[in-house]
Amino acid sequence: MSSHTEAETAQAPSVNLRRAAVVINPTKKTEVDIRALVEETCRAEGWAEPLWLETEEDDPGHGMARQAMAEGADVVIAAGGDGTVRCVAAELAGTDTPLGLLPLGTGNLLARNLDVPVDDPAGAIRAALTGTERRIDVVHVTVDEAVDSDIFLVMAGLGYDAVMMGDTNTALKDRVGWLAYVDAGIRNLPGKPVKTMISIDGGKPFSRRLRSIMGGNCGKIMGGLEVFPGARIDDGLLDIMTMAPKGSLGWLSVVAGLLRRGKGRGTAVEYFQCKSAEIWADVPQDFEMDGDHLGNATHLALRVDPRALRIRMPYGKKDPAILTNPTP
Repeated sequence: MSSHTEAETAQAPSVNLRRAAVVINPTKKTEVDIRALVEETCRAEGWAEPLWLETEEDDPGHGMARQAMAEGADVVIAAGGDGTVRCVAAELAGTDTPLGLLPLGTGNLLARNLDVPVDDPAGAIRAALTGTERRIDVVHVTVDEAVDSDIFLVMAGLGYDAVMMGDTNTALKDRVGWLAYVDAGIRNLPGKPVKTMISIDGGKPFSRRLRSIMGGNCGKIMGGLEVFPGARIDDGLLDIMTMAPKGSLGWLSVVAGLLRRGKGRGTAVEYFQCKSAEIWADVPQDFEMDGDHLGNATHLALRVDPRALRIRMPYGKKDPAILTNPTP
């Protein structure tokens, strides 16, 4: 006969349940109760009550991700836009703690590249808890020879693309989503190219007069446009693209270059692949990472950290760029 009472038996936990931590940007407005949905999905999948951590104005996710790891979270879910994802990923990179994505932003660039559903929060939560796990590259960026580097997961840009991000009308973005970037892009088409020096993999710097230079870790942006054709998020390579429109019809040449996907002899759009790159602009240029305008810069040093981040994504993803080199 057992010495345990029925009450003691009922209170004793039968297993150590896995636990998710959710780092959420509380400024993101949603049509559903995200907290209730996460808790409900965790219960349905047999997980413990999640740890809930809200970002703050002076900390967009770094400290929360560190707290989640310190408390032993089995997965850290970044619930917000690309900025929240980037800050959480910066802390998880190089660790064994995987990142999950709950897209609540406008661009949701990494989620789109990994086929994490951007309009189905329940599906995104299930993928974060029970989806397949892969390792992806991150790219370290040092701005203006700063002591500390930052990272991006999708892309970073100096020049026109960053101006477009910084000049997007917030009210319009709330109404029409990513189409607001198109409005900003059209308004900022006029402008002068800037002399830019580029070094690829430590090679001799060469000169270009550019409106924009971008580094990419994967290819797709809003609207399904593939800016970096063939870019793979786990190949250990950084893709560089330059845009150099010339004359009144210069942007037509840029569009043609994008459509040719880097093939042909035109210099309006050029592509390079490397493991590291360094960029110098003659005058300060607008700078962005993963869609967030981060001020101005004249110098960028970029370096790929291969397969440094564990990430959860839905089962059934067919893109070989993602499914190569699965985590053992």
